[in-house]
Amino acid sequence: MPLGALSIAWASVGVACLVLALKSAAWWLTDSVALFADALESVVNVAAAGAALIAIRYAAMPADHNHPYGHHKAEYISAVLEGALILAAAFLILQEAWQAFLEPRPWALSPLAAAVALAASAINAAWCWYLFRAGRRLRSPALLADARHLLADVVSSLGVLAGIAAAAATGTPWLDPVLAAATAGNVLWSGLRLVRASLAGLMDEAPAPEVLARIKAIVGRNAAGALEAHDLRMRQAGRRSFLEFHLVVPAAMSVADAHDICDRIEAALRAELGEAVITIHVEPEGKAKHSGVLVL
Repeated sequence: MPLGALSIAWASVGVACLVLALKSAAWWLTDSVALFADALESVVNVAAAGAALIAIRYAAMPADHNHPYGHHKAEYISAVLEGALILAAAFLILQEAWQAFLEPRPWALSPLAAAVALAASAINAAWCWYLFRAGRRLRSPALLADARHLLADVVSSLGVLAGIAAAAATGTPWLDPVLAAATAGNVLWSGLRLVRASLAGLMDEAPAPEVLARIKAIVGRNAAGALEAHDLRMRQAGRRSFLEFHLVVPAAMSVADAHDICDRIEAALRAELGEAVITIHVEPEGKAKHSGVLVL
């Protein structure tokens, strides 16, 4: 049985804590500033996983008098917070890398430290893959934000490990803070992308053109008997989609027949969108626009 978003969020907290422990051990065994940067990013992972857990619990609450459209946008707030934490971690890593560059310190990469760091990256990669699948299945912005962050973490971790191995083999200790700075750049880019995507959800940004085209095609295939659909608007709030449009029907059509068409369209749309709030405003044929609309 597939896990729900809340169970996955709890598991994410556990995985983040385990990876943090492993990366901290790798840093302690080497005293490498690049591995310190990698471990610091995992501190952000733990905080972000906790924020996602709280947001998913809140988003699952049913609609109430004060929130008639539900609490789904709480997941976007979590994703913005995660992005802000990522940005803060990037600046802390840059500060540490700069200090290490000015005052180099000795470090050594042992086979044990390398194995511990690789184990942490392998766990993160496996969990990242699972989060992407679960996030798309559940339409959860919080889980997808966590997955994107972990993907950036895996890439930077493997790059850091390869780099410090090369630095140890070639005797170039200055490469350690340089790799830490590169890690910070990757983390910074990840955070900026995450904040931008989350703010788009909070601002009710329209879905991609291909998504709207698919929705219009579904309406067209299931609106036999109607004349036209226009003024289609759609937004996403967490797992729930909100969709509205005007449906033009023959002036002589009965209310019952128009209602049957609406029911047919709504059933097809929900099969595509999952959780959805669909509002259809039925109009007589004199309201047809005949331009820039979906003509059935």
